[in-house]
Amino acid sequence: MPLRPTAVLCCTVLCGAVLLSAVGCTTVSASADRAVPAERTLDAAGLRAAAVTAADLGAGWSVTVMRPEPGRPAPAAGRETADVPACQPVLDALAPDKGKSGPLAETDLSVAPAGRPRATVYAGLLAFEPGRAEQVRRALDVLLTRCRTFRSTTPVDGASRGPGAKGAPARPVTTLHRLERAEAAVPEGVDAVTAFTLTGESGGIELRRRAVVARVGTALAFFSTLGTAAEPAPVPDERIVRAQAARLRAAQRG
Repeated sequence: MPLRPTAVLCCTVLCGAVLLSAVGCTTVSASADRAVPAERTLDAAGLRAAAVTAADLGAGWSVTVMRPEPGRPAPAAGRETADVPACQPVLDALAPDKGKSGPLAETDLSVAPAGRPRATVYAGLLAFEPGRAEQVRRALDVLLTRCRTFRSTTPVDGASRGPGAKGAPARPVTTLHRLERAEAAVPEGVDAVTAFTLTGESGGIELRRRAVVARVGTALAFFSTLGTAAEPAPVPDERIVRAQAARLRAAQRG
């Protein structure tokens, strides 16, 4: 499974997961003494303005905020299909398609420390109606317990083989996926956290993404790093999580 390096793609994992039952899930939540007043929902402009900046992190950091692009569903003929239907939201992250369960606004950004490109953190900020962000995060916990291991199949058509391709039709691509929950503390300024590792193995190539999903009021912030079996992905830097949480909180309080 090609793990594209824009964290917002995993928004679909989160939004699709909300369709699952949230009963019986395990969560990591902030203690009661971190309770805060209800925050307002951010619109697209407000969410984009709330993105962390290099100035928030200090010298040696660079931040790139990506232009928003409307999500488009993958063509039905080339859709990657899970062998376990409940796990389909994981694969749909490769072809975002906003629906009723989706966020009200999204912003993508990448945060890179100077001289350490492998430590780059890809972040996705998602704004929801009040109460929806935590519902989605809790449902993600359920997805992690149901989809620890599954496979997918991707059809290969003539267009993907290139013009003038000859010979027998290419066989569908099969990928083995593994989801594993990870331990995660709740950083200062964050209401609740879910962390996991997503691995995709196909044709002898293994790609891994380490992810932290943090709820801050009415928003979810998704932080991920990319790696391989030989060069594992590092844990997303907690300084980025804390700085981003502070900006989201301030924006929500207006």
